[in-house]
Amino acid sequence: MENNILLNQPFDTPYQTPPFSKIKLEDYKTAFITAIEEAKKEIDEITNNPEKPNFKNTIESLAQNGEKLSRISSIFFNLNSAETCDELQQIAQEVSPLLSEFNSDVKLNKELFQRIKKVYDNQDKENLTPEQKELLKKTYKGFSRNGALLSEEKQAELRKIDNDLALLSLQFGQNVLGAINDYTLHLTNENDLKGLPEDEINNAKETAEAKGLDDWAITLQMPSYLGFMKYAENRELREKLYKANGSKAFQDNKFNNTENVLKIVKLRYERANLLGYKTHADFVLEERMAKSPEKVKTFLNDLLEKSKSFAVSDVKELADYAKQKDGISEFMPWDHAYYEELYKKEKFDLSEQELKPYFKLENVVNGAFQVANKLYGLEFKEINNIDVYHSDVTTYEVIKNNKVIGIFYTDFFPRAGKRAGAWMTSYRDGHYQNNEHKIPQISIVCNFTKPTATKPSLLTFNEVTTLFHEFGHALHGLLANTQYEGLAGTNVSWDFVELPSQFMENFCYEPEALALFAKHYETGEIIPQKLIDKIIASSQFMEGYQTVRQLSFGILDMAWHTENPTLIENIDDFETKAFKETQVYPKIEGTNMSSAFSHIFQGGYSSGYYSYKWAEVLDADAFDFFKQNGIFNKEIADKFYKILSSGGTIDPMILYKEFRGQEPTNKALLKRAGLIND
Repeated sequence: MENNILLNQPFDTPYQTPPFSKIKLEDYKTAFITAIEEAKKEIDEITNNPEKPNFKNTIESLAQNGEKLSRISSIFFNLNSAETCDELQQIAQEVSPLLSEFNSDVKLNKELFQRIKKVYDNQDKENLTPEQKELLKKTYKGFSRNGALLSEEKQAELRKIDNDLALLSLQFGQNVLGAINDYTLHLTNENDLKGLPEDEINNAKETAEAKGLDDWAITLQMPSYLGFMKYAENRELREKLYKANGSKAFQDNKFNNTENVLKIVKLRYERANLLGYKTHADFVLEERMAKSPEKVKTFLNDLLEKSKSFAVSDVKELADYAKQKDGISEFMPWDHAYYEELYKKEKFDLSEQELKPYFKLENVVNGAFQVANKLYGLEFKEINNIDVYHSDVTTYEVIKNNKVIGIFYTDFFPRAGKRAGAWMTSYRDGHYQNNEHKIPQISIVCNFTKPTATKPSLLTFNEVTTLFHEFGHALHGLLANTQYEGLAGTNVSWDFVELPSQFMENFCYEPEALALFAKHYETGEIIPQKLIDKIIASSQFMEGYQTVRQLSFGILDMAWHTENPTLIENIDDFETKAFKETQVYPKIEGTNMSSAFSHIFQGGYSSGYYSYKWAEVLDADAFDFFKQNGIFNKEIADKFYKILSSGGTIDPMILYKEFRGQEPTNKALLKRAGLIND
């Protein structure tokens, strides 16, 4: 056991960072079992403490419980997302029930809850700080909302549900990744590449080589898929690829998620009922800014009402253009990205390919760092003494006032072992222990276009905004200045968590910010003002369509989690009905969104997908405040810094009103999207 590096914590590494290269696959399961046992003993010490329950010996002790287990879990599950393999996936299946059981053991521990309740009921007798009060409230609710008040019989039911849900969620994600890796569009005829830019062709060639194939290969990894859908002239192949992507984890094969979706929503509903809630959404939203399903539905429907006509108009305009240009009589969803790119080039004299040379990955990363420097006085220093799990990963010290306040990892390119999409994650959230600051260790993981033998990684503008988005999440984690880990960084209300990320995207449209990093990778020329003007002019292009598309995902999520799912027999019929009001293209037989909707069936966004739009209202309102006073205004940046550093220690609406001086309105969002006039 002494050779199991995962159990030798704190790690003897720079900044106690994970020693990836020294971890053996066989270490994980033993480490989980041992760390769970240790955490159980710590819980016993809290419950058997003969002293009268108080904040320090109960709430604070519980907040620090299982630190070793937490570290092992963060390392393991982050790798299972970013650099997985069959063995890791197998271990995940084996340890998830153990973790679920331990979590249930803690949440359903009667003696422990009685101690917590005594502290909660007598909190006025202790001189608690606002942060301690917040931790106490969240701890109490974390127990009372998750079964502590149930009878033993019902607690046993809850344990089984939580265990089943943990495994189903894991299986769902593995199926989506398996379906993505299982599909290849192998091209052997050069004519099929017509329309594709040189770098897309080079990527397709390198993808084929990596798969042991001749000629070219297109996959369902996002850079490959989107590049082909945007530029390939061959309409039949676009249709084929669109249908392959739309049917992933929905086909009649081993990756099918249909049953998993139904099982997950039924178990969530059953769980909510068991805990005294009408639906899963009622349970989830009680602890969010929105508070209720009714408020979320009103919010989504209000935006839908304001944007639907714009979406219909956008698609009609594109369809008319395709008909006039190529005689397309029936405009279909696999035509959208292709004609949008052509039309944008014609309408605004702007193409993605024209912009890409100005967005070399390293320059964009440096630009994000410079924006953070101007706003918050941060410096990012690349270092090579931090162990990484893959050669694509780069590490940085994050410095403020000459002091290292965090470690930052970046991982930018697609691989077979990495799930699709982009995300921020943490190996350790910042907190204080024995007056020592345990600095946060934060990572962003993306799937951007890889460099080729002849060109560096040149980002599409959409990839630029994605990088800034994830970097915004990272700043939320890196600037955490809270006593307790459970309240640090992104441990905030779920419909507040996207504010810092979406706020950062705004800088990608600002000449003052673009001048810092948008430089031609060959000549070093700063992006010309005429191109910036075109980016700004085109920023509202198809925004009605994009708004409705995003709303449709939120509406689908709410449909799954606000109705009685025991009556649902066919997930495709259910989804079609949920999408009815947002449908601007015909339904394509054989495709289904839900079967691969990882955000809500694998990630933590169930009954929470609306939060992207909710946070857009906040970010547009917040950035409008900067725009009125200068985008790098130090005084306002200091106020926004408080939002980032406070984590979950203050109610989000109070925090936002302190920053803005008023509650947010959706006026700035609708104006930015071109859905209302000034």
